[in-house]
Amino acid sequence: MNKQILPDENDWDNFWKLDSAKRFTRTSWSKKRICRILDLFVGKDKKVLDAGCGSGFFSKYFCDKGAKVFSLDYSDEALQIAKRITNGKTEVLKKDLLSPNISADIHEKFDLIFTDGLFEHFSSGEQDIIFNNLFSMISSEGVIVTFVPNKFSPWELIRPFYMPGIKEAPFVLSGLVELNERNGAKIIYKGGLNVFPFALSPDNLFGHLFGMLLFTIAKK
Repeated sequence: MNKQILPDENDWDNFWKLDSAKRFTRTSWSKKRICRILDLFVGKDKKVLDAGCGSGFFSKYFCDKGAKVFSLDYSDEALQIAKRITNGKTEVLKKDLLSPNISADIHEKFDLIFTDGLFEHFSSGEQDIIFNNLFSMISSEGVIVTFVPNKFSPWELIRPFYMPGIKEAPFVLSGLVELNERNGAKIIYKGGLNVFPFALSPDNLFGHLFGMLLFTIAKK
């Protein structure tokens, strides 16, 4: 198995302490577009896992929708942010998603498991471990929604300036589809978002090619 690209939680703790990282807690066109997709799957009393919760932005979004939310990360700093911006409504879980049998520790089945900016920080073998851990916690009718950065997006040229010290290996859509399928997930929707970072953006036509983010929605 290849070495993990982002080996240690201290990298994320240090990142989330930066003033520049606060921008990721704010609403952006990219986040608005992600929320439009999530709106189809989240609602009152739904049980949601925000895996790799980072800034906590989506944990707050899920809480505001009336869901029962669990925010998972291995960065203490990220979990503190998530707890703060949700006004304590989320249940925080400090877990390493590479740990075997993580579902045995959590004892929950989720209607929605969401990741944004998670898988690109790990090798392909580690991605399989994480995906299987998450997939094992989906309810029979639940979905796993996965967002990753697009290798061919112009964002990748400037990303290191916005995320100093954080390395990643961005995806192409076929690679994200393969990650799902080789781990037994059935994709029901896929595409890309945020070709242009303003209101009018040809995401339906070009999102899968040049969008800043690629995504899949899958179920068992």
